[in-house]
Amino acid sequence: MNSFGIHFKPQMWSVALMLAAFVTGCGGSGGNGNSPDTTAPTVSSTTPGDLATGVAISGNIAATFSEAMNVATITTATFTLRQGATPVPGAVTYAGTVATLNPTNDLAANTVLTATITTGARDMAGNALAVNKTWSFTTGAPPDATAPAVSSTVPADLATGVAINRNIAATFSEAMDAATITTATFTLRQGATPVPGAVTYAGTVATLNPTNDLAANTVLTATITTGARDVAGNALAVNKTWSFTTGAAAGAGPAPVSLGTAGNFVILAKSGISTVPSSAVTGDIGVSPIDSTAITGFSLVLDATGTFSTASQVVGMAFAADYTSPTPANLTTAVSNMEAAYTDAAGRSLPDFTELGSGDISGLTLVPGLYKWGTGVLISTDVTLNGGPNDVWIFQIAGGITQASGVRVLLAGGALPKNIFWQSSGVVALDTTAHMEGVILAQTAITLATGATVNGRLLSQTAVTLDASTVTQPAL
Repeated sequence: MNSFGIHFKPQMWSVALMLAAFVTGCGGSGGNGNSPDTTAPTVSSTTPGDLATGVAISGNIAATFSEAMNVATITTATFTLRQGATPVPGAVTYAGTVATLNPTNDLAANTVLTATITTGARDMAGNALAVNKTWSFTTGAPPDATAPAVSSTVPADLATGVAINRNIAATFSEAMDAATITTATFTLRQGATPVPGAVTYAGTVATLNPTNDLAANTVLTATITTGARDVAGNALAVNKTWSFTTGAAAGAGPAPVSLGTAGNFVILAKSGISTVPSSAVTGDIGVSPIDSTAITGFSLVLDATGTFSTASQVVGMAFAADYTSPTPANLTTAVSNMEAAYTDAAGRSLPDFTELGSGDISGLTLVPGLYKWGTGVLISTDVTLNGGPNDVWIFQIAGGITQASGVRVLLAGGALPKNIFWQSSGVVALDTTAHMEGVILAQTAITLATGATVNGRLLSQTAVTLDASTVTQPAL
């Protein structure tokens, strides 16, 4: 019995206690049971992230909040973007928990920008951000809008005496969309008659392989149309057309290696070209990515344009990666073409000769073909390359090339140095007064001792060192 004289059964007393607890948990008499929201919202993530780099200049800026926000407080006044102290105009929208700033124009390239969401941004309960949210990011380069170009062709325009069994090739100034390099965009014609063939693309080189030998002593015209596009979708500005005249016969040996714009240089190196004392060089020289300080011993004189230098030892021009545009970009392409040529030469399969002389070719006469060694090559007495003007030699050498003092590589039968390719993984060393013919594609250094001579090109992925040497570019 309670103080009012009412007696509860135990079961009724238990129900009463539970009812009282429920009422208390609901906030007591007349309460709604919901505590007011007093938690400040936060920005849980951003796009781009803080300190991000290489951000696309055409992208939007976004912030995700920890809870739903009052859309009326998410505006251009509370969500801003600046380049230094300068506001970047744009529209602000809000959906879900994400605020988005869409700049009116593309952002400046290679630039640091700072986004801010102020404490004026509030959640649905009216709670403001506790502090401004600020983050910065750096944009990347502008999208590629430059039309590609054909930088070189094989055969060259107006070439004569071209072997009737050779392929037709074009090297582009940049990587292309392989899907656009087809028999529809790369064609060969004899007059108005199409010449059938297969088209392939690798690196920056498109190749047309005619189904049959070409007609002898005939003018043919190759065309690459504006349907060819780079990987960014830019088309050639105009069709590229070139013509050549075939000779009477086929060429022996493998197809020549396309040098692309690397073939514009008699010496091209990535880490330096030096001479002590003076040398005689005929043709252009270049270094990249190293700068002009790595061309030593030539007493370079920078031209007023800043795009090249001259030197009394060079019948031609000297180019370096730190010279004025367009030289740096041209050198980047040339070095890329040099590396691609090395890879092409090293990757040719089905050699005609393997491990000939166990690497010692001293005193031999070599016919056109593909030669392969898993060692270095030694030349201690004169070697003769005997073949016609359209014949090709490719030497794949896993080691280096060592040519003894006074020893010569000689040409016979009309063979031309432009069709001879020495691909060497190791150091190429020509001793005093040695003479070499052909294009040297070296993965490492090329060194010429006192009085050594080369009729060809020195293309090194490291450095070229001369010592009172003579290097002459071959005739095309």
